Amino acid sequence: MKCKKKSKVFLVPYPAQGHVTPILKLASLLFNHGLNPIVIIPNFIKIDSKDVNISIMYISDGLDQDGLTTSSGHNFFTIEKSMENYMPCQLETIIRDQEDGIVCLIVDLLASWAIEIANKCGVHVAGFWPAMLATYKLINSIPEMLHDGIISETGCPLHNDSICHSFDQPTIRPQDLPWLIGNPNARISRFKFWTRTMERTRTLKWLLINTFQDECHNNKDQNTTNFDTKILPIGPLNTHVTIKNSSFWEEDLSCMNWLDKQVVNSVLYISFGSWVSPIGEANVNSLALALEATKRPFIWVLGPLWRQGLQKGYLERISKQGKIVSWAPQMDVLQHEGVGCYLTHCGWNSTMEAIQSKKRLMCYPVAGDQFVNCAYIVQKWRIGVMIDGFGVKDLERGLRKVMEDDGMSERIDRLNEMTMGKVASCKAMDNLTKFLSSVRM
Repeated sequence: MKCKKKSKVFLVPYPAQGHVTPILKLASLLFNHGLNPIVIIPNFIKIDSKDVNISIMYISDGLDQDGLTTSSGHNFFTIEKSMENYMPCQLETIIRDQEDGIVCLIVDLLASWAIEIANKCGVHVAGFWPAMLATYKLINSIPEMLHDGIISETGCPLHNDSICHSFDQPTIRPQDLPWLIGNPNARISRFKFWTRTMERTRTLKWLLINTFQDECHNNKDQNTTNFDTKILPIGPLNTHVTIKNSSFWEEDLSCMNWLDKQVVNSVLYISFGSWVSPIGEANVNSLALALEATKRPFIWVLGPLWRQGLQKGYLERISKQGKIVSWAPQMDVLQHEGVGCYLTHCGWNSTMEAIQSKKRLMCYPVAGDQFVNCAYIVQKWRIGVMIDGFGVKDLERGLRKVMEDDGMSERIDRLNEMTMGKVASCKAMDNLTKFLSSVRM
């Protein structure tokens, strides 16, 4: 009797916009390789997958029954509770119902709970890291940082010296370590989350990374980890496939008509991403007044709740100078010739989209991996500048430095070719093909 060929690949993202989008792009690539990708996400996320040939399977987050969701939605800690307590049994049921046809699971490392379920069910599992390799290596070096007395047992920095995970790479300040977000208790909880996550990854045979082959300029140690996991750079995924309708929010397309009326390279685009705490009412007000004072045209992605801090009459005053939208079609905006500079939180997806669109960057990292990304943007690649605040002088100084740097365009062009050119794309797709050949053996 002929055996039915396995074709299903289950993909489990961490349930946030910046994680779901690259997983959907990876799923689309898997479909192009003749596989049947199925993305498993909690039911508080709704994705229209009609345009991308991807199946979506929803599972319950289990939180409503405990009264843990709030009017402001899910947060890091409610999602963690859901992932650890409610999602595993549902995933195990799905796998056991269909395991004869499963090639493998691909699991976002922030959803590391699913690694244990795959191992329990005896199914191949690969990790997926949606950010840059440097951030993974930094977090993976927690045992070394503990041993060397750089951090305490709870992840608290023990000195003020800059931290560098590898020779000749950018440095970050101790206070910018990825888990140092929120109050002291929140920081300890996030550190425990990361130590648990890295412990679970030790069983992985493969780790697919949404980055480019030469991210660390051919670091000799970039292809393995301390635990012999094979690292395979397969990105940046935004250059290999384009998908529609992956946003959790409705995009305001009116900003494109507004952009068409602006002078080439004149517009400042501002967005602080989808998964960060608000920059605060005071900062919103300061940035608003600074933008008005520069008299430069701008598009600002600012949600309705954030706008409550704006001065009365501000929207009317800047109606001819700027455009404020709740959510923008970011790639369309960045690729428009009217945009000259992007003020960004330095999320990895946004960083790669900016490089793809060859836009200069002003950086204001807020949390998580953004400080590492910013260090590469400013120190290593030199395609942007960091600003320390949102005063008029801060903004004007940043704009002057970034727009008057005559060598920046050439550096962006070189980085674009290194990350997204034909050679880089071929290397990434070769890595994906090698992984699929290996996992099918």
